[in-house]
Amino acid sequence: MNLAKYIDHTLLKPEATMTQVDQIIAEAKTYQFASVCLNPYWVKRASEALQDSDVKVVTVIGFPLGATTTATKVFEAQAAIENGADELDMVINVGELKAGHDEQVLSDIQAVVKAGHAAQKHVKVIIETCLLSDVEKRRACELSEKAGADFVKTSTGFSTGGATVSDVTLMRSVVGDRLGVKASGGIHSKEDAEAMIAAGANRLGASAGVKIMNSK
Repeated sequence: MNLAKYIDHTLLKPEATMTQVDQIIAEAKTYQFASVCLNPYWVKRASEALQDSDVKVVTVIGFPLGATTTATKVFEAQAAIENGADELDMVINVGELKAGHDEQVLSDIQAVVKAGHAAQKHVKVIIETCLLSDVEKRRACELSEKAGADFVKTSTGFSTGGATVSDVTLMRSVVGDRLGVKASGGIHSKEDAEAMIAAGANRLGASAGVKIMNSK
């Protein structure tokens, strides 16, 4: 198994410096990870550095809380695409999901998907599993699929927990083979990565990509 092709090599810390961003980009080239995942500010730099590489540029939308307006998320998505983003990982409005306001959640996702797909970019939907019941996780996955998203994703990594095998299994059971599943948050070892893939993840968001690749 080529683990590198599963990994979105991630650096989303607010204190990340240009030097650290450049290191992540260089590591992604060296190990041929699926992508680098960076905050929107760094997208243009990453896109320019990776233009002759197969490594994609992923960024986050409405991050990390998901509680910005839909118009703000769409503007952020379009700006990221203009700067060279290949994939957009958006955060749902968790509060509206928990309140049962499914139409608002659906329209929020649809708007970002529309912006992404207009430019032929993939959109992943972060549902923040640690804040949801299993019933809510299922609804979030169903709404993401209905909205036309390409992936569902477990976590931002900035809330009360990250990816779990049970959540990845549940999400895969809902979306089948129709959508991708990205496990993100708390993946620190080769064993963690392999367990998530076995549970149904076909992308992994991890800041420990180099450590994972160098594990025996």
